[in-house]
Amino acid sequence: MRIKRLLRAAQLLLLYLVIASVAPVTASDWRVDNADRIVAISDVHGAYGAMVETLQAVGIIDDNLAWSGGTARLVIVGDLLDRGPRSRDAMDLLMRLEPEAVAAGGYIHVLIGNHESMNMLGDMRYVSKQEYAAFAAEETAAQRERWARAYARRQPMPRDVVEIRKQFDSEFPPGYFALREAFGPNGKYGSWLLQKPLIAVINGTAFVHGGLSPVVTEFGLDGVNTTLRGELVEYVTAAYKLMEAEILLPTDSQFDYATIASRYMPRLDDSPELLAAVDAVQRLDGSGAVTSDGPLWYRANVACSGIIETHRLDAALAALGADRVVVGHTPTPGRQVLQRFAGRVIEIDTGMLNFYYKGSGNALVLDGDDVVVHNQAGGEPYRPAIHRRSVGARPHNMPPEELATLLRTGEVISSTKDRETGRTIVQISDGDHIVAGLFDRRPSRGFYPDLAAYRLDRLLNLDMVPVTVRREIDGRDGTVQFFPPKTVDEGQRSLRNYGLSASCPLGEQMMAMYAFDILILNEGRSRERMLYDTRTWSLVLVEHERAFPAKLGRPRHLAEAAIEFSDGWQQALESLSKDVLTETLSDVLDKRRLSALAGRRDQILAEIAAAERR
Repeated sequence: MRIKRLLRAAQLLLLYLVIASVAPVTASDWRVDNADRIVAISDVHGAYGAMVETLQAVGIIDDNLAWSGGTARLVIVGDLLDRGPRSRDAMDLLMRLEPEAVAAGGYIHVLIGNHESMNMLGDMRYVSKQEYAAFAAEETAAQRERWARAYARRQPMPRDVVEIRKQFDSEFPPGYFALREAFGPNGKYGSWLLQKPLIAVINGTAFVHGGLSPVVTEFGLDGVNTTLRGELVEYVTAAYKLMEAEILLPTDSQFDYATIASRYMPRLDDSPELLAAVDAVQRLDGSGAVTSDGPLWYRANVACSGIIETHRLDAALAALGADRVVVGHTPTPGRQVLQRFAGRVIEIDTGMLNFYYKGSGNALVLDGDDVVVHNQAGGEPYRPAIHRRSVGARPHNMPPEELATLLRTGEVISSTKDRETGRTIVQISDGDHIVAGLFDRRPSRGFYPDLAAYRLDRLLNLDMVPVTVRREIDGRDGTVQFFPPKTVDEGQRSLRNYGLSASCPLGEQMMAMYAFDILILNEGRSRERMLYDTRTWSLVLVEHERAFPAKLGRPRHLAEAAIEFSDGWQQALESLSKDVLTETLSDVLDKRRLSALAGRRDQILAEIAAAERR
């Protein structure tokens, strides 16, 4: 009991020290109303030159790199660091500009991104050689020798001292340990970053690096920037406390911290602060400040379909008191600023680090009701483009309407039947592009199941069924469904356990698929008909000839399954009135099938209502 009391006292002491270290940050750093012009950039990733050009293009800095933005608010939406060569220069410039902006009546909001968190916590996978080299002059021989000896002691016996030192110097180049120290809680950059918020809301627009996850809904704006951010500060502080005692080493990866701490056997002379740090490293390993479902890493605002994500986005925006969100983290297709969900999400990671992402710097400018984008190269500003529906990799990000025209009117240059799967695969060309499609002959008069699945997918904002058109092939009436390249099926994916880092979590996608298959009563779902786009691990559903029967109920394989119908499904199903279904599907489903579809819709809504009453 006494040990527990001492540990609790130590935890409270560490928490007090953490709170004291973050005290300068106040709500005025993350909630601003009636601001003048707002300029936002994201994901610099060491592209210092591109960052400078972008800020000059919008008048934030002048030719002498001095603040010239007046009363503007500059928002850096995370990820100044990693991959590029000049991360340190980018931070130094912003640190110098901060007081200049305040003196002019402006402000710089630097938000923590996942790469800032990674550098502070010891996930060094993406630090470039040039970034280490920028710190090499500050790394002392004594510092390097200390950690070389500690690293050697960690190696199993028998030890080859020469080989161990060779490995040490290879894995941890000059500058490594000075960089780690600089990103610690007392270092120049760590202490600066740990005072920054995770989310800012300015004039009703939220800015966050990854996205607005349910974690944000749970904590709200102040909670994210106090409690959740406090957990990040405590985690970093505890990790460096353990490094001082050489329980952890700077050479350790963040992914091993909790395991190493759990194996530590306390000594009689350990201080309460040290014991609290051992506990904190284990406890905070799953904090929303650092996990994939937290605001630094979350990608679903950008990657998940509307039926999965819209209701969660609405809830998070309401919790923040915001109307829309600006996110970075996920490079945009075409490397231009995009918007989705009727402008409630604006994506501004345009791959500024050109040699890696093949993009350029783009600054989002919010000035009153005006929303425009300026490129680093100058030229005419543009408005955020629509993030188009994209199910499967298409040539040059071809819009779905253009792809539909190609499938419907292009020249069929080959048609082959796959003996193993029984699929008829056609190659279709418009003279500039060639795409593959799955041809399915019409099973009965007025019934085109794949086309019905595609149109219903569009109504639901499911975004899983690829573009499908009606077409005759070799005199046979049927449908052609886009057959995307760069895919694997569910059997191949599960065998190798691929897709665990999918931008839209696989579990969320599969639950949406199950709900869809219940709605259309699809008895034909198989692993071969579940494809994944290997670029993003987005689910692509093909071949629905055993769906849309004229009966009620569920598919046999889902008869007893516990399916979670989210608020998004409820909203989508309630919008599928009889008139909407008739107008959209009457030429591809007969009256009996349409009536059964409406009946299954009602069954699901009744199931949702019953669950709410329980």
